[in-house]
Amino acid sequence: MTYRVSIFIELQEGVLDIQGKAVERSLAGMGHGALRSVKVGKYIQVWVESESAEGARREAEKMCDDLLVNSVIERFRIEVEGE
Repeated sequence: MTYRVSIFIELQEGVLDIQGKAVERSLAGMGHGALRSVKVGKYIQVWVESESAEGARREAEKMCDDLLVNSVIERFRIEVEGE
């Protein structure tokens, strides 16, 4: 079965989000006074062939460990949907 796997990547707590701060300043300068904070991350979708959703999750975790996530400064969350 093919599973759609969504991977959400964000900076770990305590890591300065320079891109998020730049977006925050720009939006505040455009008059968005209710804005309190911005974080910028990555969203990646992959389609994985696997016998189970858990197998697809494990494969995606390996992809994150191998290439997609810098574990020194980033953390990730995975959602798996069957198709």
